[in-house]
Amino acid sequence: MRRGLTLGAQGAVIDAEGRVLLVRHGYRPGWWFPGGGVEWGETIETALARELEEEVGVTLTGRPALHGVFSNNASFPGDHIAVFLVREFERRGNYVKRGEIAEAGMFALHDLPEQIDPGTRARIAEIFDGAPLNPLW
Repeated sequence: MRRGLTLGAQGAVIDAEGRVLLVRHGYRPGWWFPGGGVEWGETIETALARELEEEVGVTLTGRPALHGVFSNNASFPGDHIAVFLVREFERRGNYVKRGEIAEAGMFALHDLPEQIDPGTRARIAEIFDGAPLNPLW
């Protein structure tokens, strides 16, 4: 039996100052956009909204814009990540989901953490620097 397609949703949460919200998980290295897997019966946008609320206390106040869908073959074949631009939101202080999120922060582009996941770093370059979209994570 082979594993089928899996789908995750991540949000590039960008505030009015142009900073981006990144998280460091307790179970894998590096800094990532917040997000997670799409559950049965959910749309990608519903999963994004749920994950942002659960992980970092972000509530969407407008519709996110799809940045792209990326193949994450490094994790396993069939994994895909949909990345959304989130510019309309509210956040409950510095809330983070205990046990899953070790740390979260809003980062200016000139002050990003060093250990950003390579796929996340590529998406940041696409979003902020106009780099061409790469379909691979």
